[in-house]
Amino acid sequence: MASSSKVRILKELPADDLEYLLNDWRFIARGKQLPPIEGDWRIWLLMGGRGSGKTRAGAEWIADGIRERTMNRVALVAATHHEARSIMIEGQSGLLSVSEGALYEPSLRRVTWPSGAIAHVLSADEPDSIRGHQFDGAWCDEFAKWSEPQEALDMILMALRLGEDPRMVITTTPRNIAAVRDLIETVDVKVETMSTRDNAANLAKSYLKQMERRYRGTRLGRQEIDGDLIEDNEDALWQRDWIERHRVHEVPPLERIVVAIDPPAGLRGDECGIVVAGIANGQGYILADRSKPRLTPAQWASRAMDAHEEFKADRIVAEANQGGEMVRNVLLRELSAAPVKLVHASRDKKTRATPIAALYERGLVHHAGCMPELEDQMCQFDGTGKSPDRMDALVWALTELFPLERRAEPNIRVVT
Repeated sequence: MASSSKVRILKELPADDLEYLLNDWRFIARGKQLPPIEGDWRIWLLMGGRGSGKTRAGAEWIADGIRERTMNRVALVAATHHEARSIMIEGQSGLLSVSEGALYEPSLRRVTWPSGAIAHVLSADEPDSIRGHQFDGAWCDEFAKWSEPQEALDMILMALRLGEDPRMVITTTPRNIAAVRDLIETVDVKVETMSTRDNAANLAKSYLKQMERRYRGTRLGRQEIDGDLIEDNEDALWQRDWIERHRVHEVPPLERIVVAIDPPAGLRGDECGIVVAGIANGQGYILADRSKPRLTPAQWASRAMDAHEEFKADRIVAEANQGGEMVRNVLLRELSAAPVKLVHASRDKKTRATPIAALYERGLVHHAGCMPELEDQMCQFDGTGKSPDRMDALVWALTELFPLERRAEPNIRVVT
Protein backbone atom coordinates (compact mmCIF):
# COMPACT_ATOMS: atom_id res chain seq x y z
CA MET A 1 0.00 0.00 0.00
CA ALA A 2 1.31 3.47 -0.86
CA SER A 3 2.45 5.60 2.08
CA SER A 4 -0.09 8.33 1.21
CA SER A 5 -2.92 5.79 1.43
CA LYS A 6 -1.66 4.60 4.81
CA VAL A 7 -1.57 8.15 6.15
CA ARG A 8 -5.15 8.76 4.98
CA ILE A 9 -6.39 5.56 6.66
CA LEU A 10 -4.58 6.33 9.93
CA LYS A 11 -6.13 9.78 10.17
CA GLU A 12 -9.64 8.31 9.99
CA LEU A 13 -9.18 5.53 12.56
CA PRO A 14 -10.29 5.49 16.23
CA ALA A 15 -7.44 5.54 18.77
CA ASP A 16 -7.63 1.83 19.62
CA ASP A 17 -7.58 0.76 15.98
CA LEU A 18 -4.76 3.19 15.30
CA GLU A 19 -2.63 1.69 18.06
CA TYR A 20 -3.32 -1.81 16.73
CA LEU A 21 -2.25 -0.93 13.21
CA LEU A 22 0.89 0.88 14.32
CA ASN A 23 1.97 -2.36 16.01
CA ASP A 24 1.15 -4.52 12.99
CA TRP A 25 4.40 -5.22 11.17
CA ARG A 26 2.71 -6.11 7.90
CA PHE A 27 1.09 -2.68 7.88
CA ILE A 28 4.06 -0.51 8.91
CA ALA A 29 6.79 -2.42 7.05
CA ARG A 30 8.08 -1.26 3.71
CA GLY A 31 7.39 -3.66 0.85
CA LYS A 32 11.03 -4.70 0.60
CA GLN A 33 11.05 -5.72 4.27
CA LEU A 34 8.39 -8.37 3.66
CA PRO A 35 9.24 -11.80 2.21
CA PRO A 36 8.57 -12.47 -1.47
CA ILE A 37 5.01 -13.55 -2.18
CA GLU A 38 5.57 -15.01 -5.62
CA GLY A 39 7.96 -17.68 -6.78
CA ASP A 40 9.30 -20.96 -5.49
CA TRP A 41 12.14 -19.75 -3.30
CA ARG A 42 14.11 -21.37 -0.51
CA ILE A 43 16.39 -18.48 0.43
CA TRP A 44 15.42 -14.82 0.76
CA LEU A 45 18.64 -12.81 0.40
CA LEU A 46 18.04 -9.35 1.81
CA MET A 47 21.00 -7.04 1.17
CA GLY A 48 20.89 -3.56 2.63
CA GLY A 49 22.94 -0.58 3.68
CA ARG A 50 23.60 0.19 7.31
CA GLY A 51 20.43 1.11 9.18
CA SER A 52 18.24 0.09 6.24
CA GLY A 53 15.97 -2.11 8.40
CA LYS A 54 17.22 -5.54 7.34
CA THR A 55 17.68 -6.78 10.93
CA ARG A 56 14.09 -5.87 11.81
CA ALA A 57 12.90 -7.66 8.67
CA GLY A 58 14.76 -10.84 9.65
CA ALA A 59 13.50 -10.78 13.23
CA GLU A 60 9.90 -10.15 12.16
CA TRP A 61 10.04 -12.99 9.63
CA ILE A 62 11.09 -15.44 12.34
CA ALA A 63 8.53 -14.02 14.79
CA ASP A 64 5.77 -14.40 12.22
CA GLY A 65 6.77 -18.00 11.50
CA ILE A 66 6.66 -18.85 15.20
CA ARG A 67 3.31 -17.10 15.65
CA GLU A 68 1.73 -18.79 12.62
CA ARG A 69 3.19 -22.19 13.65
CA THR A 70 4.99 -22.58 10.30
CA MET A 71 8.30 -22.69 12.21
CA ASN A 72 9.06 -24.74 15.30
CA ARG A 73 12.80 -25.41 15.14
CA VAL A 74 14.81 -22.40 14.02
CA ALA A 75 18.50 -21.57 13.48
CA LEU A 76 19.82 -18.11 14.37
CA VAL A 77 23.27 -17.78 12.85
CA ALA A 78 25.71 -14.86 13.09
CA ALA A 79 29.45 -14.46 12.65
CA THR A 80 29.89 -15.11 16.40
CA HIS A 81 27.68 -15.97 19.37
CA HIS A 82 28.25 -12.47 20.73
CA GLU A 83 26.91 -10.84 17.56
CA ALA A 84 23.91 -13.17 17.50
CA ARG A 85 23.04 -12.16 21.03
CA SER A 86 23.71 -8.42 20.78
CA ILE A 87 22.08 -7.88 17.37
CA MET A 88 19.71 -10.69 16.41
CA ILE A 89 18.27 -11.38 19.87
CA GLU A 90 18.74 -8.50 22.30
CA GLY A 91 19.23 -5.67 19.81
CA GLN A 92 16.69 -2.89 19.43
CA SER A 93 15.32 -4.61 16.31
CA GLY A 94 16.03 -8.12 17.57
CA LEU A 95 13.78 -11.06 18.32
CA LEU A 96 13.01 -10.17 21.94
CA SER A 97 11.61 -6.81 20.88
CA VAL A 98 9.30 -8.14 18.17
CA SER A 99 8.22 -11.62 19.29
CA GLU A 100 5.82 -11.88 22.21
CA GLY A 101 6.70 -14.56 24.73
CA ALA A 102 10.25 -15.08 23.47
CA LEU A 103 12.68 -16.05 26.26
CA TYR A 104 16.44 -16.02 25.75
CA GLU A 105 18.50 -18.59 27.65
CA PRO A 106 22.13 -17.54 27.11
CA SER A 107 23.64 -20.51 28.97
CA LEU A 108 21.85 -22.89 26.60
CA ARG A 109 22.27 -20.60 23.59
CA ARG A 110 18.64 -20.76 22.62
CA VAL A 111 15.41 -18.76 22.44
CA THR A 112 12.19 -20.46 23.48
CA TRP A 113 8.49 -19.65 23.16
CA PRO A 114 5.43 -20.78 25.18
CA SER A 115 4.28 -22.76 22.13
CA GLY A 116 7.31 -25.03 22.48
CA ALA A 117 9.18 -23.52 19.53
CA ILE A 118 12.95 -23.28 19.92
CA ALA A 119 15.58 -21.22 18.12
CA HIS A 120 19.15 -22.43 18.47
CA VAL A 121 21.85 -19.74 18.45
CA LEU A 122 24.81 -20.79 16.31
CA SER A 123 28.15 -19.29 15.32
CA ALA A 124 29.26 -19.30 11.70
CA ASP A 125 32.90 -19.42 12.76
CA GLU A 126 32.24 -22.97 14.02
CA PRO A 127 30.59 -24.67 10.99
CA ASP A 128 31.00 -28.16 12.44
CA SER A 129 28.86 -27.17 15.44
CA ILE A 130 25.86 -27.00 13.09
CA ARG A 131 26.07 -30.73 12.33
CA GLY A 132 23.36 -32.81 13.95
CA HIS A 133 20.78 -30.01 14.04
CA GLN A 134 17.50 -30.02 12.12
CA PHE A 135 15.48 -26.91 11.29
CA ASP A 136 12.35 -25.75 9.52
CA GLY A 137 13.51 -22.13 9.40
CA ALA A 138 16.74 -20.16 9.63
CA TRP A 139 17.88 -16.56 9.90
CA CYS A 140 21.49 -15.81 8.97
CA ASP A 141 22.78 -12.30 9.71
CA GLU A 142 25.70 -10.42 8.13
CA PHE A 143 26.56 -13.40 5.98
CA ALA A 144 29.17 -11.49 3.96
CA LYS A 145 31.40 -11.01 7.02
CA TRP A 146 31.40 -14.64 8.16
CA SER A 147 34.87 -16.16 8.37
CA GLU A 148 33.74 -19.34 6.55
CA PRO A 149 30.62 -18.21 4.65
CA GLN A 150 30.27 -21.04 2.13
CA GLU A 151 31.14 -23.83 4.55
CA ALA A 152 28.77 -22.55 7.22
CA LEU A 153 25.97 -21.99 4.69
CA ASP A 154 26.35 -25.53 3.38
CA MET A 155 25.98 -26.92 6.90
CA ILE A 156 22.82 -24.87 7.52
CA LEU A 157 21.25 -25.89 4.21
CA MET A 158 21.86 -29.55 5.03
CA ALA A 159 20.13 -29.05 8.38
CA LEU A 160 17.16 -27.17 6.85
CA ARG A 161 15.05 -30.28 6.34
CA LEU A 162 12.03 -30.20 8.67
CA GLY A 163 8.44 -29.33 7.79
CA GLU A 164 6.75 -29.02 4.44
CA ASP A 165 8.61 -25.95 3.18
CA PRO A 166 11.76 -25.07 5.19
CA ARG A 167 13.14 -21.66 4.27
CA MET A 168 15.87 -19.23 5.20
CA VAL A 169 16.38 -15.47 5.27
CA ILE A 170 19.88 -14.03 4.93
CA THR A 171 20.30 -10.40 5.96
CA THR A 172 23.62 -8.79 5.11
CA THR A 173 25.49 -5.73 4.00
CA PRO A 174 26.57 -6.64 0.45
CA ARG A 175 30.19 -7.50 -0.21
CA ASN A 176 31.64 -8.83 -3.41
CA ILE A 177 32.74 -12.26 -2.24
CA ALA A 178 32.32 -15.57 -4.02
CA ALA A 179 29.70 -16.90 -1.57
CA VAL A 180 27.43 -13.87 -2.12
CA ARG A 181 27.85 -13.97 -5.90
CA ASP A 182 27.00 -17.68 -5.94
CA LEU A 183 23.85 -17.05 -3.89
CA ILE A 184 22.64 -14.35 -6.27
CA GLU A 185 23.02 -16.70 -9.22
CA THR A 186 21.18 -19.61 -7.53
CA VAL A 187 17.72 -20.40 -8.95
CA ASP A 188 15.82 -20.74 -5.65
CA VAL A 189 17.19 -17.51 -4.13
CA LYS A 190 15.09 -14.34 -4.13
CA VAL A 191 17.22 -11.20 -3.88
CA GLU A 192 16.10 -7.84 -2.48
CA THR A 193 18.17 -4.73 -1.84
CA MET A 194 17.47 -1.78 0.45
CA SER A 195 19.26 1.51 1.07
CA THR A 196 19.82 3.41 4.28
CA ARG A 197 17.71 6.25 2.87
CA ASP A 198 14.71 3.91 2.63
CA ASN A 199 14.62 3.81 6.42
CA ALA A 200 15.08 7.56 6.98
CA ALA A 201 11.92 7.82 9.10
CA ASN A 202 13.52 5.60 11.78
CA LEU A 203 17.02 7.11 11.78
CA ALA A 204 18.48 10.23 13.33
CA LYS A 205 18.68 13.05 10.77
CA SER A 206 22.21 13.86 11.91
CA TYR A 207 23.28 10.29 11.15
CA LEU A 208 21.96 10.44 7.60
CA LYS A 209 23.55 13.83 6.99
CA GLN A 210 26.89 12.61 8.23
CA MET A 211 26.76 9.44 6.11
CA GLU A 212 25.77 11.39 3.02
CA ARG A 213 28.41 14.05 3.58
CA ARG A 214 31.25 11.61 4.10
CA TYR A 215 30.40 8.76 1.74
CA ARG A 216 28.00 9.93 -0.95
CA GLY A 217 29.39 9.18 -4.40
CA THR A 218 32.10 6.83 -3.09
CA ARG A 219 32.37 3.08 -3.61
CA LEU A 220 32.06 2.58 0.15
CA GLY A 221 28.93 4.74 0.18
CA ARG A 222 27.34 2.69 -2.59
CA GLN A 223 27.96 -0.45 -0.54
CA GLU A 224 27.20 0.78 2.98
CA ILE A 225 24.40 3.29 2.19
CA ASP A 226 22.84 2.18 -1.10
CA GLY A 227 23.21 -1.54 -0.43
CA ASP A 228 24.81 -2.11 -3.84
CA LEU A 229 27.03 -5.08 -4.56
CA ILE A 230 30.18 -3.35 -5.78
CA GLU A 231 32.13 -5.01 -8.54
CA ASP A 232 35.89 -4.99 -8.46
CA ASN A 233 37.56 -1.69 -9.23
CA GLU A 234 39.45 -2.43 -12.42
CA ASP A 235 42.07 0.16 -11.44
CA ALA A 236 42.59 -1.26 -7.94
CA LEU A 237 45.92 -2.85 -7.02
CA TRP A 238 44.23 -6.01 -5.72
CA GLN A 239 41.55 -8.19 -7.29
CA ARG A 240 39.25 -10.34 -5.16
CA ASP A 241 39.99 -13.50 -7.11
CA TRP A 242 43.62 -13.29 -5.99
CA ILE A 243 42.45 -13.43 -2.37
CA GLU A 244 39.67 -15.98 -2.88
CA ARG A 245 41.81 -18.49 -4.79
CA HIS A 246 44.44 -18.68 -2.07
CA ARG A 247 42.36 -18.32 1.09
CA VAL A 248 43.16 -20.99 3.71
CA HIS A 249 41.43 -22.40 6.78
CA GLU A 250 44.57 -23.73 8.45
CA VAL A 251 48.00 -22.14 8.77
CA PRO A 252 51.27 -24.12 8.94
CA PRO A 253 53.87 -23.50 11.67
CA LEU A 254 55.21 -20.02 11.00
CA GLU A 255 58.84 -18.90 10.93
CA ARG A 256 58.08 -15.26 11.81
CA ILE A 257 55.02 -13.30 12.92
CA VAL A 258 54.63 -9.53 13.03
CA VAL A 259 51.95 -7.10 14.15
CA ALA A 260 51.80 -4.00 11.95
CA ILE A 261 50.20 -0.71 13.01
CA ASP A 262 49.06 2.24 10.92
CA PRO A 263 48.26 4.70 13.75
CA PRO A 264 45.68 7.50 13.45
CA ALA A 265 47.12 10.99 13.27
CA GLY A 266 45.19 12.50 16.18
CA LEU A 267 44.30 11.61 19.73
CA ARG A 268 41.18 9.79 18.48
CA GLY A 269 41.53 9.28 14.75
CA ASP A 270 39.13 7.73 12.27
CA GLU A 271 40.73 4.30 12.36
CA CYS A 272 43.87 2.54 13.55
CA GLY A 273 45.03 -0.19 11.21
CA ILE A 274 46.31 -3.27 13.08
CA VAL A 275 47.11 -6.40 11.04
CA VAL A 276 48.84 -9.64 12.09
CA ALA A 277 50.83 -11.58 9.49
CA GLY A 278 53.29 -14.45 9.34
CA ILE A 279 55.55 -16.28 6.90
CA ALA A 280 56.52 -19.92 6.29
CA ASN A 281 58.41 -21.44 3.37
CA GLY A 282 58.20 -18.23 1.39
CA GLN A 283 54.42 -18.00 1.78
CA GLY A 284 52.75 -15.12 3.63
CA TYR A 285 49.68 -15.54 5.85
CA ILE A 286 47.35 -12.79 7.05
CA LEU A 287 46.25 -14.06 10.45
CA ALA A 288 44.00 -11.30 11.78
CA ASP A 289 42.69 -7.81 11.23
CA ARG A 290 42.39 -6.11 14.62
CA SER A 291 41.81 -2.61 13.23
CA LYS A 292 39.24 -0.41 14.92
CA PRO A 293 38.05 3.20 14.57
CA ARG A 294 38.02 5.97 17.16
CA LEU A 295 40.61 4.59 19.58
CA THR A 296 42.71 6.68 21.89
CA PRO A 297 46.50 6.19 21.66
CA ALA A 298 46.47 4.07 24.81
CA GLN A 299 43.65 1.93 23.42
CA TRP A 300 45.20 1.20 20.04
CA ALA A 301 48.58 0.51 21.66
CA SER A 302 46.93 -1.92 24.08
CA ARG A 303 45.08 -3.58 21.21
CA ALA A 304 48.33 -4.06 19.29
CA MET A 305 50.06 -5.44 22.41
CA ASP A 306 47.21 -7.90 22.93
CA ALA A 307 47.65 -9.13 19.35
CA HIS A 308 51.43 -9.40 19.88
CA GLU A 309 50.89 -11.62 22.91
CA GLU A 310 48.02 -13.66 21.43
CA PHE A 311 49.93 -14.61 18.29
CA LYS A 312 53.36 -14.70 19.99
CA ALA A 313 54.66 -12.24 17.43
CA ASP A 314 58.36 -11.54 16.97
CA ARG A 315 57.99 -7.82 16.39
CA ILE A 316 55.61 -4.88 16.17
CA VAL A 317 56.04 -2.66 13.11
CA ALA A 318 54.52 0.82 13.30
CA GLU A 319 54.40 3.70 10.86
CA ALA A 320 55.61 6.90 12.52
CA ASN A 321 54.79 9.40 9.78
CA GLN A 322 51.35 10.18 11.15
CA GLY A 323 51.28 11.71 14.59
CA GLY A 324 55.01 12.32 14.78
CA GLU A 325 56.36 12.48 18.31
CA MET A 326 52.99 11.49 19.77
CA VAL A 327 53.18 8.10 18.05
CA ARG A 328 56.79 7.59 19.09
CA ASN A 329 56.02 8.42 22.71
CA VAL A 330 52.98 6.14 22.80
CA LEU A 331 54.90 3.23 21.29
CA LEU A 332 57.87 3.65 23.60
CA ARG A 333 55.64 3.98 26.66
CA GLU A 334 52.86 1.48 25.99
CA LEU A 335 54.77 -1.14 24.01
CA SER A 336 58.00 -1.18 25.98
CA ALA A 337 57.62 -4.91 26.62
CA ALA A 338 57.80 -5.78 22.91
CA PRO A 339 60.43 -5.19 20.19
CA VAL A 340 59.12 -2.32 18.08
CA LYS A 341 60.28 -1.12 14.69
CA LEU A 342 59.28 2.39 13.67
CA VAL A 343 59.08 2.87 9.91
CA HIS A 344 58.93 6.19 8.09
CA ALA A 345 57.34 6.15 4.65
CA SER A 346 59.31 8.16 2.10
CA ARG A 347 57.04 7.11 -0.78
CA ASP A 348 53.31 7.31 -1.39
CA LYS A 349 50.94 4.49 -0.42
CA LYS A 350 50.42 3.23 -3.97
CA THR A 351 54.16 2.95 -4.63
CA ARG A 352 54.66 1.04 -1.38
CA ALA A 353 51.63 -1.18 -1.95
CA THR A 354 52.36 -2.19 -5.57
CA PRO A 355 55.04 -4.85 -4.85
CA ILE A 356 52.84 -6.30 -2.08
CA ALA A 357 49.88 -6.56 -4.46
CA ALA A 358 52.20 -8.42 -6.83
CA LEU A 359 52.78 -11.04 -4.12
CA TYR A 360 49.04 -11.71 -4.11
CA GLU A 361 48.91 -11.97 -7.88
CA ARG A 362 51.69 -14.57 -7.71
CA GLY A 363 49.77 -16.58 -5.10
CA LEU A 364 52.29 -15.99 -2.33
CA VAL A 365 49.90 -14.55 0.28
CA HIS A 366 46.99 -16.33 1.96
CA HIS A 367 44.21 -14.98 4.17
CA ALA A 368 43.32 -17.21 7.11
CA GLY A 369 39.55 -16.87 6.91
CA CYS A 370 37.57 -13.88 5.71
CA MET A 371 38.45 -10.29 6.69
CA PRO A 372 35.80 -8.27 4.84
CA GLU A 373 36.68 -4.71 5.87
CA LEU A 374 40.37 -5.22 5.10
CA GLU A 375 39.64 -6.95 1.79
CA ASP A 376 37.19 -4.22 0.78
CA GLN A 377 39.91 -1.59 1.29
CA MET A 378 42.43 -3.63 -0.71
CA CYS A 379 40.10 -4.26 -3.65
CA GLN A 380 38.95 -0.64 -3.83
CA PHE A 381 42.33 1.05 -3.49
CA ASP A 382 43.56 2.63 -6.71
CA GLY A 383 45.74 5.33 -5.18
CA THR A 384 42.94 7.89 -4.85
CA GLY A 385 40.38 8.70 -2.18
CA LYS A 386 40.50 8.18 1.57
CA SER A 387 43.64 6.71 3.10
CA PRO A 388 43.02 2.96 3.73
CA ASP A 389 44.41 2.32 7.22
CA ARG A 390 43.84 -1.43 7.35
CA MET A 391 45.44 -1.92 3.95
CA ASP A 392 48.41 0.23 4.92
CA ALA A 393 49.01 -1.89 8.04
CA LEU A 394 48.93 -5.00 5.86
CA VAL A 395 51.48 -3.47 3.49
CA TRP A 396 53.83 -2.70 6.38
CA ALA A 397 53.47 -6.25 7.74
CA LEU A 398 54.24 -7.96 4.43
CA THR A 399 57.03 -5.53 3.60
CA GLU A 400 58.68 -6.62 6.86
CA LEU A 401 58.19 -10.32 6.09
CA PHE A 402 59.25 -10.16 2.42
CA PRO A 403 62.52 -8.18 2.51
CA LEU A 404 63.24 -8.79 -1.18
CA GLU A 405 60.10 -6.83 -2.00
CA ARG A 406 61.11 -3.95 0.24
CA ARG A 407 62.04 -0.69 -1.40
CA ALA A 408 64.74 1.53 0.08
CA GLU A 409 63.40 3.46 3.05
CA PRO A 410 66.27 5.57 4.42
CA ASN A 411 64.46 6.75 7.55
CA ILE A 412 63.87 3.52 9.44
CA ARG A 413 64.50 3.35 13.15
CA VAL A 414 64.33 0.18 15.23
CA VAL A 415 63.39 0.41 18.91
CA THR A 416 63.82 -2.64 21.14
